[in-house]
Order: sequence, then structure tokens, then C-alpha cells
Amino acid sequence: MANQVIRTADGGSFNAYVAAPKGGKGPGLVVIQEIFGVNAWLREVADDLAAQGYVAMAPDLFWRLKPGIELSAESEAQFQEAIGYMQRFDEGKGVEDLKATLAALRQHPASTGKAGSIGYCLGGRLAYLLACRSDADANVGYYGVNLPAVLGEARNLKKPLMLHVAENDKFVPPAAQAQIKEGLKGLNQVTIHSYPGADHGFARRSSHAYNPEAAKLANARSAEFLRRALA
Repeated sequence: MANQVIRTADGGSFNAYVAAPKGGKGPGLVVIQEIFGVNAWLREVADDLAAQGYVAMAPDLFWRLKPGIELSAESEAQFQEAIGYMQRFDEGKGVEDLKATLAALRQHPASTGKAGSIGYCLGGRLAYLLACRSDADANVGYYGVNLPAVLGEARNLKKPLMLHVAENDKFVPPAAQAQIKEGLKGLNQVTIHSYPGADHGFARRSSHAYNPEAAKLANARSAEFLRRALA
């Protein structure tokens, strides 16, 4: 496991945590952070994906605000700090940084050249936007926030997209969930799964909302989806 410096189109640079398969090559996955930065949990996700045969890169998307942010979702003070970063985050530049990460991933020595993304919370929204604004081969979003505002971009979707929706998500209320499903209805590229009783963050083991059954099912669906799309 290592860090890689990624150059941006506007002359900047940022770090990405990289986890690669132990042997041979594999498809790539951009692992997109929650609002808490590239913390220990996100690195564990990348490590788990590498163990499944993927080259996983988790870019530091808050680098323009403060490089190297690592926060805990279980600390109220750090949660509020994370909200502050999210509110100041330049989403457009963040997507461009993801595209730069995608390009670096495809050039990684252990990569087969196929590459997609998987993201959580803020990262779930960004995985959706990356699907709409890039040539990523497949994208997965877990409980993405504020998707109704960008549903119009779905007309640009060309590659498979899977979304996991928590039915009890306190940040994505039922009306917003209905908008997402209605707005993406009929698009062959899109698969949406809903999880009754699950709350925002259900796939993060450290979360008070962690739901083992929902997490196991969502992760199994993601694994099969990505295996087929990135083979």
C-alpha cells in the first residue's frame, strides 16, 4: 500500500492512497471518500478491494481546502468539521480531480486499463457525477446525497451505474428517494437497490447506523456488478 501523487489539469497536485493486488493485474477502482476524508475506514475499503483483485485509488478530494484530512464520523466535533469542508468543497473541481485519478489509475502498472468508481455519501453523489461526466467503465454509489438536483445529467450516462439507497436515510428523505427513482426510471444503464430499515452510512462498520445484513447484500451486489462490468 502506498501513496501516489496525481497532477491536475490546472497545475496542482494531490495524493491518493493506492492498494494493488498482490499478484498479477486487475481492473481499477477510484474509491471516493465520504465527507471525512481519506481516513482509516476508506483505506480499509481500498485494501479490501485490492484483496478482491482491483487496483484501488482513494484520492484526497479536500486537498484544495486542507491536504490530508482524516476525520471520524463518530466524533460530533469532527462531524461538524467535516460538514464545514463539504460546504466549501468545489464539486466541479472535485469531479475533475476524480477524472485525473481515473486517468492515473488506467496507467498504473498493475491495471488492466478498465476502471470505474465506488463512493459513499458525498462519494456516492460524486460517483454518479463521474458516471455522467467521464468515460469510467462502471460506477457504484452508496447513499449518495443531493442527487435530485443533478438528475438532468443522467442523459449523459453511457456506462453501467449502480445506486444503493437506504430507505431510512436521514439525509435523503423518502421524497428525494422517490425523485431519484422516477428520474432514472427506464435507463438501462442504471440499477437501483433499496434497503428497508437501513440508514445513511449502513455500509461503514464504524457507524452507529451499520447494518450488517444490508451491508453484506449491497457489497455482494456491488462485487457482482463490478466483476461483470470491469472484466
